[in-house]
Amino acid sequence: MDFSWIFEYQDLLLYGAFLTCLLLTISVTLGFALAILLAIAQVGRGSIARWLSKSYCTFFRGTPLLIQLWLIYYGLGSYLPHIPGLRSSFLWPVLREGLFFAALALTLNFAAYQGEILRGAMLAVPKGELEAARAVGMSPWMILRRIWLPRAIRIGLPTFAGEVVLQLKATPIVFSVTVMDLYGAAYKIRQDTLLVYEPLLLVTVFYVSLTFLITQGFQKLENAIPVRR
Repeated sequence: MDFSWIFEYQDLLLYGAFLTCLLLTISVTLGFALAILLAIAQVGRGSIARWLSKSYCTFFRGTPLLIQLWLIYYGLGSYLPHIPGLRSSFLWPVLREGLFFAALALTLNFAAYQGEILRGAMLAVPKGELEAARAVGMSPWMILRRIWLPRAIRIGLPTFAGEVVLQLKATPIVFSVTVMDLYGAAYKIRQDTLLVYEPLLLVTVFYVSLTFLITQGFQKLENAIPVRR
């Protein structure tokens, strides 16, 4: 095993690791926020909102993430330059990069899965708690904010941890749209040095270590929030 190349490519590896963590953070944070809206729409009384949310989740859960990424990158990406004034706007330096499309695809996909999980968790909240809240005069918004949603998040917390780990393992596909994440850095090192196993082993150690930190973080969060029966 030859790892003498690590110091030569340390900047590339660190930048790739940073992009991987950045994509994970963006997609999980924004995706979870969108998932809350999707779940609320599905358990709400509005038939149109429920149908739209269900269709969204079905589409993104029923198609491969790689295809979604390519559709967004090659489809939306080829359309954006033709929007009048966009190329000269302050948004163009961001919108022209593959990182934007990668983050968008990962976020939309993560939201679809989390939306379904959160919907099930909201339906699992005991109806007695919601009825008691209505009995004391709480408004629907207050019930959602103080009882229904927090209880649903606690119920789904163990599943959320697994979804975040799966999202981490999905990030290497962004290399297919020119984003030099950690896997992309390992691929370049393999091309330059003709070493196959060593760069991949380094990437493996990184993902396993980050997965351990994620699972431990969620475990501590679960222990800190008591479960009410």
